[in-house]
Amino acid sequence: MTLNLFPSRSVYEPFTVGFDKLFDQLQDTANNIAKNAPNWPPYNIKKVKDNKYVIEMAVAGFAKSDIEVTVEGNKLVIKGATQDNESEDYLFKGIANRAFQRTFTIADKVEVGDAEMVNGMLRVWLENLYHAQETVKKIAIKETESK
Repeated sequence: MTLNLFPSRSVYEPFTVGFDKLFDQLQDTANNIAKNAPNWPPYNIKKVKDNKYVIEMAVAGFAKSDIEVTVEGNKLVIKGATQDNESEDYLFKGIANRAFQRTFTIADKVEVGDAEMVNGMLRVWLENLYHAQETVKKIAIKETESK
């Protein structure tokens, strides 16, 4: 099932210029969520400062070497895989250490910083480099000779 956020872009086109890529990214994100709505491992996305964020992911049982964090275009991809030792004789195995992949769509102006592992939590730091225009900017109108 594909979720369509923008059934008719023509509704927006008379009022917007240059947002085609944004609409495509939003649609891609909605499709990604609809297809891959995983619930494991759990994570938080926290705003730390005005333009700084951190993704915290609970990855207990995974070593730093078991996790890979990459940026692929406008996607932050976090993958994890452990070497499960099936030869061990468990009476009960309630801790899931299965492989996972989480994908987050990030804006063009978001820079992925450091990643760190603290007490079973993976933290990936992000910074939004976009600063909203806070003042009114007046555009001068040039006069040109008509031909």
